[in-house]
Amino acid sequence: MKIKRALISVSDKTGIVDFAKELQNLGIEIISTGGTYNYLAQNGVNALKIEDVTGFPELLNGRVKTLHPKILAGILAVRDNPEHIQQLNKFGILPIDLVVVNLYPFSSFISEGDVKFEDAIEQIDIGGVTLLRASAKNYKYVAGVVNPKRYGEIISELKSNGCELSERTRLSLAIEIFQHTSDYDARIANFLFSQLTEDVLPSVFHLNLVKIKNLRYGENPHQRGAIYGDFFNYFEQLHGKELSYNNILDISSATELVLEFDKPACAIVKHTNPCGVGVDDKSILEAFKKAFATDTISPFGGIIAFNRPLDLKTAIEIDGIFSEVIIAPDFPSDVLNFLSHKKNRRLIRYKGVDIKKFDFDFKKVIGGVLVQEVDNVDLEPMNLKVVTRRKPTVDEMEALIFAWKVVKHVKSNAIVYARRDRTLGIGAGQMSRLDASRIAVMKAKEMGHDLRGSVVASDAFFPFPDALIEAIKAGATAVIQPGGSIRDEEVIKIADEYNIAMVFTGIRHFKH
Repeated sequence: MKIKRALISVSDKTGIVDFAKELQNLGIEIISTGGTYNYLAQNGVNALKIEDVTGFPELLNGRVKTLHPKILAGILAVRDNPEHIQQLNKFGILPIDLVVVNLYPFSSFISEGDVKFEDAIEQIDIGGVTLLRASAKNYKYVAGVVNPKRYGEIISELKSNGCELSERTRLSLAIEIFQHTSDYDARIANFLFSQLTEDVLPSVFHLNLVKIKNLRYGENPHQRGAIYGDFFNYFEQLHGKELSYNNILDISSATELVLEFDKPACAIVKHTNPCGVGVDDKSILEAFKKAFATDTISPFGGIIAFNRPLDLKTAIEIDGIFSEVIIAPDFPSDVLNFLSHKKNRRLIRYKGVDIKKFDFDFKKVIGGVLVQEVDNVDLEPMNLKVVTRRKPTVDEMEALIFAWKVVKHVKSNAIVYARRDRTLGIGAGQMSRLDASRIAVMKAKEMGHDLRGSVVASDAFFPFPDALIEAIKAGATAVIQPGGSIRDEEVIKIADEYNIAMVFTGIRHFKH
């Protein structure tokens, strides 16, 4: 089908002038509306006004302008249906072969913050959605374009194919339109739902994510995998071979963990569990040394993340360790050049990551998806409740808060032994809290760490005193846990007997 006539009506005018000029140079007639017409005219593009085609002015402050039989019939007519063509001729309607429309920016408008409800309603596009869906339904004869990134591809094909677009191209454009408009409607529905109730979880959960790329495979080679969404808006790969499914999981986990800390910090992660975490008042090199010292075996093939730009001294120190990925907010040129000598090691720069802006967490279950708010609750030191006779010392309290930030990111059941600036032993993902505590002690002893004077964090309450007794035997002097067990009094009594300081957070950090 040869493209002879195009309708252009866009909110996002990125690239539209160059695109329209290319269409004009190909001899394609352009019809346009309101602000788009003015913008094109100001930039030297000749176009017909929509009212010159419909014979009707725009009505209701622009709410009605394209919803007219001469427009919709021109788009929806089946070109090889004689009855359709006869009706077009009878009413003097010319076919429209290319529809270039993008919608009022509803999502970006409501994301600006405290917006008035009536102003948000005015950002709901009606005509644009109708035009796009009409062109997509009739894709065999009409090309509909909603994505400005495809302008160049379309012009190239028109030039090489005598002003024609293949059916495959038109179908791909139609699919993109239905994906876009369904997402648009879902965002509107979610916004309206939020005005009706304080429930943050909508009655129908819509999740429309664009595929970024297919991955080599999923968690295992026999599983196909892909990544969807905006991951690469926040992470930029500077060097190394292609990221795997597991790499991406670990990158996200390591970054979430290291961003818990204001001081220079390093987190080493393996299979989404931390192997070690360290902080320092000034130096990321010292933070790395503390993190690595926690467990010098498990980081092999792991992920190393920093919350400060990587410097050359630290780069040299970590170069001797086989790591899959190194993550930092920046890699100065000397660091990047040095670390790039290992061709397979991935170097990832993160930018603009604000963990609190991400609303929901998802998990697959048989026949559905579990949705929850992201675990972003902050621990306020003033809300900690000391439940034992002895209060933690200043150093112990600092260590407890450090350990609590780490245990939040360890798979349950989780136990973390720590000092104020480093982890000493981590027990992750065990079926009992006692086992998690024993494993953390075992790992610490294997690495030669003295746990006397250390603190312990538990992601959930102690259901029995046994895990606490294990910590006491190891030499820990202070414990942080949520509290809330029916045996709290029994656990507190044991702590008092051994002069252990214990604080309750009232917050649980299960991570499945």
